Amino acid sequence: MKLGFHVSISGSIDQSFDRAQLLGCTAFQIFTRNPRTWRSKPLNPDEVRTFRRKHRESGIGPVFSHMPYLPNLASPSDTIYKKSVDALIEETERCKDLGILYIVTHIGSHVGSGVEGGRLRLIQALGQAVDEDSSIILLENDSGSGGHMGSNFGYIADLINELGSKKLGFCLDTCHTFAAGYNIATEDGLAQTLRVLKKTIGLSKLKLVHLNDSVGDLGSGVDHHDHIGLGKIGAEGFRRILASQLVKRPLIMETPIDSRRSDYQNMDKVRELAGLSR
Repeated sequence: MKLGFHVSISGSIDQSFDRAQLLGCTAFQIFTRNPRTWRSKPLNPDEVRTFRRKHRESGIGPVFSHMPYLPNLASPSDTIYKKSVDALIEETERCKDLGILYIVTHIGSHVGSGVEGGRLRLIQALGQAVDEDSSIILLENDSGSGGHMGSNFGYIADLINELGSKKLGFCLDTCHTFAAGYNIATEDGLAQTLRVLKKTIGLSKLKLVHLNDSVGDLGSGVDHHDHIGLGKIGAEGFRRILASQLVKRPLIMETPIDSRRSDYQNMDKVRELAGLSR
């Protein structure tokens, strides 16, 4: 089972491998830059070489990059949209240098301009960023709050099919899925969700699962992650998820940083629910 966390690159980007190893990760996710600003510091060539060496020597992988918080690839604002497209193109270049094969991005919000307008913006953005040499861009499903798009599997499937690129895939977030109304906490609900996933996006396009419990109720639209088993999906829900086909994909936790439970304890809880020893 490929299992890990979103880990920090504080200090230098190659230190993400050291942190991942300490946590017992067999895969992990990073921001390649400060996620809270438009500006990005160029990658240090020495850090890039060390990152690639540690990747080879550690046996950990795959490594996933996540787009920063600010970009919105569906924004009706020309200024925000251009910055967002430029950020995605820059991220593909950074990942090419680092040897990272996958980039996770949120689909974005139409900010009141309408779903169709947001869809056209997104398709144009992805069309500019994707090429034969780029990393595979994984569209992450949303919880469905406000003007955020991509809470429906069929909608994401249509986007991927319309662009028709082998460089597009899907990242399923369990919290977002539950909050969007797919009841993955129950046996029947999980089975139905997987049937819909297969029929629409297809399992071949699913490259990553963000394994997060949900603070919000089923169908609430609340994008608020919880520790594994402590939220509304619950321990039994995750026991079922970890016995399903989803476990064949890398599982990355984006669980909270608080006093209730550490990353080590979340790792142990997942392995316990999956029937594995640490």
